Order: sequence, then C-alpha cells, then structure tokens
Amino acid sequence: MKSVVDYLAAARQCEIRALERLHAACELVSDIARLVHVLQKERGSSSVFLASGGRRFADQRSQRIAECLGAEAALRERLAALEPEAGGDARLFTRIAAVVHGLDGLTALREGIGSLALKPEQACAAFDRLIADLLAVVFEAADSAGDPAISRALVAMFNFMQGKELAGQEHAAGGLLLASGRADATHRDRLLHLIEAQQRCFGVFAEFGEIDVVARWRAAEAEAAMGELERLRGMLCTARPGAALKAALSESWFACCTTRIDAMKNIEAQLAAGLQQLCVDETADARATLGELALPASAAPGGPPAVFVDAAQAADPIVAGEAGPRLGRSLLDMLQAQSRRLQSISDELHAVRGALEERKLIERAKGLLMAEEGLSEDAAYRQLRRLAMQRGERLVAVARAFLAGRR
Repeated sequence: MKSVVDYLAAARQCEIRALERLHAACELVSDIARLVHVLQKERGSSSVFLASGGRRFADQRSQRIAECLGAEAALRERLAALEPEAGGDARLFTRIAAVVHGLDGLTALREGIGSLALKPEQACAAFDRLIADLLAVVFEAADSAGDPAISRALVAMFNFMQGKELAGQEHAAGGLLLASGRADATHRDRLLHLIEAQQRCFGVFAEFGEIDVVARWRAAEAEAAMGELERLRGMLCTARPGAALKAALSESWFACCTTRIDAMKNIEAQLAAGLQQLCVDETADARATLGELALPASAAPGGPPAVFVDAAQAADPIVAGEAGPRLGRSLLDMLQAQSRRLQSISDELHAVRGALEERKLIERAKGLLMAEEGLSEDAAYRQLRRLAMQRGERLVAVARAFLAGRR
C-alpha cells in the first residue's frame, strides 16, 4: 500500500516533469529569439531593396538571408525534437504549425523580392506575419508556464521581444518612407503607433523583468544612437504629406535602427540566458525537495501509521505507538507546507497572468474591430485608444466593454 510520502513524492515528480517540459519550451524560446532577430534584419534590408528598385542593400540582403537560413535550421531541429505531452500543449503545437507553414513559404517570398515582383508593403507584411506567429509561440509558453518565477521571466521576455519586433517594424517602415523619397500620412501614422506601442511593451518588461536587466536596457538604449534616431523620427512624423524626403537618409536611419536593435538583442540574450538558468535552478530545487521526502519514512521503518487531524484541533496527530508523534508531525508539516506552497504558486501565477490576459482582451477587441469595420491593425488600435482617452479609462477596460457588447 502506498504511503503519504509516496503521494507527496508523486506530486513533486509531476512538478519536476512540468519543469522539464517548461525548460524545453524555454530553449525553444531562445531559438525563436535568434531567428526573429535575423528575420527583422532581412525585412529591413528587403524593404529598402524593393523601395529602391533593387539599387540599394542588395549585398546586405544576401548576408541577412544567409544568417536566417542558419537560424531557421537550428529552430527546425529544435522543433523536430519536441514531443506532444498527453493532456496539454495543444495550443502551443497549433502555433508551431503556423510557424512551420510560414517558414516553408520563405523561399517563394525571397524569390519574389529578388525579382522585384512584390511591393515593399507586401514583403514587409509577409515577414510581419511570420514573426507574429513566432512570437505567438513565446506567448503560449508564457501563458502555460506553471512556475511563477519562470512565468514572470517569460512575460518579461515576451514583452521585450514584442517591443523589439515593433522597433523592427519601425525600422522597415521608416526605411521604406525614406527610400521612396516622399512623405505619406498613412506611413506617418503607422510610425507614431509603432513608437507608442514600443513604449507600452517596454513598460510591461520593466514591471516583470529583473531590476539589473531593466537597468542595463535603459543604459543601453541611452547609448544606442537615440539622439540621431529621435531627430529622424521627428522629421518623418512631422513631414507634410507629399513633401520630398532625402532618400540618402535611409542609410543613416538604417544605421541608427540597427544599432538600437543590436542593443536590444544583447539584452534579449541576457534574458534568454537568465531564463535557462532559472529553469535549471528551479528543477534542481524540486529534485532536492524530492530527496528530502524519504527522510521521514526512513526515520521510523515499520512504524505504525499516523491518523491526521486538523492542526487547529490538536497539537499532534493521533497515533498508535511511541514513534508515531514525531513521524506524524513531520508528515503533517510536509503536507501543510506543500499546500501553502501550491497556494502561493497559484496566487503568484494569477498576478503574473493578468498581464497576458489584458493583452488577449486588447488583441481580441482589435481583431473584432478590424473584421467589423475593415480597419487596419493600427487604425483599430487608435480607435480603441481614442475611446479610452475620451472615457478616462484604461485601454483594457475599453476592450473588455467592447467585447461584452458584442456577445
């Protein structure tokens, strides 16, 4: 017959297996971060290449493609090693299927860009979709994490990666504007949206990230050619629609954005390394606790069983035999400690997942607006934000009310 210790050990073994699966998911997140980084650079060089009719950035584009092929191969190898777990991970694998579909289409996309058969906006949109699918895998990993510390780290990393992706989209959009040589109201509004959205993502990152990493990011951003970037941003965002833009400034824009994104990549690498170490430490702690569970049983081999009552009702369990009080107290302490720990984990996870739930609500409301009114993503977000400002409410409250009104 199995004892109390056996079931406590089984519970801890379940936690260890969950941590091991989470560690594998975090390794996948690291590979995704590497691929997203080089895809962002390929998108930027491809947009300038197309906008200039193939006259600019041909060499840079070729270099970026080579980098992407290496990162893609590493990710595919990681994906091939993943095994579906019984009773879970359905959403994660659905997201992965979308990623593989997007990766399979990269060859045709690159051929279309190389032959100038695509418009810059079409190429950027294709890269945007693939990167969004990759980030959705990171989101699912964060949303399904059952360990509070790892969940916080994943939320911080997801929001930092999302902010970095928005910076990459700003990179491509600004480069496209400058290479075209003409100011445009639609692209100006998009730039403003991307700048604001970055600030929101980095704000969530600062809330959930480790203090030292957040401080390093702020220091890195201050040094990453931000003065010149702000000057170029101001020029693009205030230029009158139809006004001439200096195409040669695309080189300066590209350099500033690349410097900033490279600084982000360094922080992203630190986040990934910290995430991996956290998984190792949490798993080691769980294994150590599992080993300690054998101590109470070995302290009184063959001893009589303890009958537990609530700690508030009696100081000791009711036992039959002199070894019982010490053994029973030890096991009861373990049961109570395990219950308190699991409740603490549940409370912490609820707090961490609040940020993810808010994002889900805003994305759902934005998607519904896009479908109902035929708006672009930027326009749908601006409409929600305008409503929030008019009502003096948080954006998530407006999104929740909007969705409730459609039920």
